[in-house]
Amino acid sequence: MATDPRPTILTGAQVVLPTGTVPDGQVVVDGTKIVGSAPPDAQVIDLRGHWVVPGFIDIHNHGGGGASFSGSAEDILTALHTHRLHGTTTLVASTVTDDMDFLVRQAGLLSELAEQGEIAGIHFEGPFISPCRKGAHSEELLRDPDPAEVRKLIEAARGRARMVTLATELPGGIDSVRLLAELGVIAAIGHTDATYEQTVEAIDAGATVATHLFNAMPALGHRSPGPIAALLEDERVTVELINDGTHLHPASLQLAFHHAGAGRVAFITDAMDAAGIGDGRYMLGPLEVEVSEGVARLVEGGSIAGSTLTLDRAFRRAVTVDGLSVEDTVTALSVNPARLLGMYDKVGSLEPGKDADLVVLDAEFGLKGVLRRGEWVVDPQLA
Repeated sequence: MATDPRPTILTGAQVVLPTGTVPDGQVVVDGTKIVGSAPPDAQVIDLRGHWVVPGFIDIHNHGGGGASFSGSAEDILTALHTHRLHGTTTLVASTVTDDMDFLVRQAGLLSELAEQGEIAGIHFEGPFISPCRKGAHSEELLRDPDPAEVRKLIEAARGRARMVTLATELPGGIDSVRLLAELGVIAAIGHTDATYEQTVEAIDAGATVATHLFNAMPALGHRSPGPIAALLEDERVTVELINDGTHLHPASLQLAFHHAGAGRVAFITDAMDAAGIGDGRYMLGPLEVEVSEGVARLVEGGSIAGSTLTLDRAFRRAVTVDGLSVEDTVTALSVNPARLLGMYDKVGSLEPGKDADLVVLDAEFGLKGVLRRGEWVVDPQLA
């Protein structure tokens, strides 16, 4: 099935479209694209009892399959393939705090893979973050967000930088946000110790994303609401959520959906090397991580160190545990990330003319097939 060159009709499934879910719907694929009608020689795949949803889009991911996006080209491709097997058909590769010279070199390598269409761009998480909220970042490598250094990273990415996470309250933070906005790169507020007022200032300067909301920032307080309140209330901000059952209490996720609405939430993995592999010892940048029962923590200090999440698990949890609708879950996993990246004309929904990126799920929302650009990464498992 993976090598059959004929157009394909996927029929009989519940198909999630921008207009809603169509029972007994169909999706027609010809080559790398979704098309509006099927030629007479098309093959038919009967998907009764299944769901067909758009391919997942991860805007914050550090690695998987035992490899990281801070590694070699081979490592990067290994991590990519791991997440494709779990339904992520579009991915932004995230770096972690490291020496600036290393980050500049890595930006060059990642930009080559972006030019080849393997990744959708680069997200720099650090080194411009707060030592008070460093999480799994090496404190001795942190630095204030000097706009000249921010520009150096962006230029090293050769037009492929998508996002930079900053603690915008640090010296140079607001000027760096303005610079990123001018350059067309997303400024994300994260690993921050900002007050409510400082966060509002950063949003007004052009910041549009909350990096893993609730995590690595001050808690919501009734007299000191901090960044969480400012990020949730502003219609200009998309909030990232790590829905793995470890990073967030279900009530926190519900709070975010209630205040931001499904149209402003992006589910991410924040995955590290262990995603798709299992427990053991791993490296996250220069720091050693212990993964036990699927939870990644720094060996020294015990901070949560990214996740082992894949987006198919995030989807299933959202529907079966959190009680979200399939449509809202698709919005958070596909539609919103595509719009945020400026790619909604190509990916993010099942519409004619867009890339043939889709995921087949069974009635219990287990992954049963992955199609990326018209090729089956995971052949439909319908038995």
